[in-house]
Amino acid sequence: MMLIPTHHFRNIERKPEYLQPEKCVPPPYPGPVGTMWFIRDGCGIACAIVTWFLVLYAEFVVLFVMLIPSRDYVYSIINGIVFNLLAFLALASHCRAMLTDPVRTCTEMAFTLLGRGASFPEKLDKPVSGRSKCLLGAVPKGNATKEFIESLQLKPGQVVYKCPKCCSIKPDRAHHCSVCKRCIRKMDHHCPWVNNCVGENNQKYFVLFTMYIALISLHALIMVGFHFLHCFEEDWTTYGLNREEMAETGISLHEKMQPLNFSSTECSSFSPPTTVILLILLCFEGLLFLIFTSVMFGTQVHSICTDETGIEQLKKEERRWAKKTKWMNMKAVFGHPFSLGWASPFATPDQGKADPYQYVV
Repeated sequence: MMLIPTHHFRNIERKPEYLQPEKCVPPPYPGPVGTMWFIRDGCGIACAIVTWFLVLYAEFVVLFVMLIPSRDYVYSIINGIVFNLLAFLALASHCRAMLTDPVRTCTEMAFTLLGRGASFPEKLDKPVSGRSKCLLGAVPKGNATKEFIESLQLKPGQVVYKCPKCCSIKPDRAHHCSVCKRCIRKMDHHCPWVNNCVGENNQKYFVLFTMYIALISLHALIMVGFHFLHCFEEDWTTYGLNREEMAETGISLHEKMQPLNFSSTECSSFSPPTTVILLILLCFEGLLFLIFTSVMFGTQVHSICTDETGIEQLKKEERRWAKKTKWMNMKAVFGHPFSLGWASPFATPDQGKADPYQYVV
């Protein structure tokens, strides 16, 4: 199958008959400021619930199987605080990534300025640097109406892009998401695990989510390793002794069948087989999510530093926006200036002087 260049679709979108504003239904009246963003997708909601369940399962095993039964209070307290703090930050980042509108909508749409006096010429004149004033909110659905286009007061030769799926004026670097049913500006991908698109407004929270999940997975794997090393030769060896071995060691069958008591050598309040099963499941979960989230974290950081989304890399789209340093790109996502708020899912990024909306259009 022959691949069609991306610019071919852009050329189609430039044709005046493609807009067809009379076929667009006006968008609904916008809701009040602060309205919660939530995608009603069954698969995404199920994946989000599974994510929380797996984190809470890890909490249960770490606390009730490994830390609480331990008599090493310093070890339990330190690891308990660290693990619970990381788990709390991970779930908070997940909520922010899921419930945050992934787009900053531009009130002044990015237009492609063409030769003056010509109506829809075939080729571009000189590219012009444009600056868009942006506010929070989703790209309005169905705003490509005749009234809205007239309100833009376009000059001769100015062209706007229209999305045929959601019937909206399409900002630069926007792609349509079939799940969110919106055009998402700087859309990286739609992640079912957070039930939302990863865009310019919630990418920070998604990066923090992958980072904290990777950290608690690594922390859980380390604690499981220490737990196995500490307990295998102490409590669990006596559980598997046969009658002859118990007679040699002086352990009666009645003592063996008694539930484990809290002692200095106790490793779990559950029986050894149950404990082993719970720890093996935790190991499998931790290893799987450590690999997955580490890869996602690395790709997201690379995408931020290069200022190129995953879709743009996949489609090999032509770069038409101003190139900035990696440090400026990081500030555009996490906020300006650098602070501890970069690691907090509760701190909303403040772009400050790091204006990420300067594109060559």
